[in-house]
Amino acid sequence: MRPPHEAVLATHANANDSAVGAARTETPSESRVYQTGEASWYGSKLAGHKTANGERFDPKQYTAAHPRLPFGTWVEVRRIDTGRTVRVRVNDRGPNGRAARTRVIDLSQRAAEDLDIVRLGVVAVELRVVDGP
Repeated sequence: MRPPHEAVLATHANANDSAVGAARTETPSESRVYQTGEASWYGSKLAGHKTANGERFDPKQYTAAHPRLPFGTWVEVRRIDTGRTVRVRVNDRGPNGRAARTRVIDLSQRAAEDLDIVRLGVVAVELRVVDGP
C-alpha cells in the first residue's frame, strides 16, 4: 500500500489528468482494492450539463466522477455494508469541495439506485479498476 499522499495513475492515464493525494490508494488491479472511502451520487438536476470530458451528463447511464482516474476507466464500486456492486465509467471529475475529504467517487443516479444508496445519500465503498462493463 502506498502512503496517503502518493497518488497512482493507471498506465493509460490522460496527459491532462493530474495526480492528487487520496487516502488508501493502490495500483489499479481487478483483483485488488484501488481505493476505499465514501460514495455519493448526483442526478436529474445536472442532466444535460457537460461533464469534465465534454459529454452531456445522463443520470440514467452508469457513469461516475473521480478526482484523478483517466476518463473512460471502468470502476467496480462495492458497497461495503451490503456487498452490492455496480460498474461505472469515469466521465467527470469530483467529488469536490469539503466532500472530497472523505468521498472518493460521485455516482450517477442509475448507479446509485443499483447500489440502493439514493435514500442514504452517502455510503462506504471499495473501488476496483476493471476492464469494462
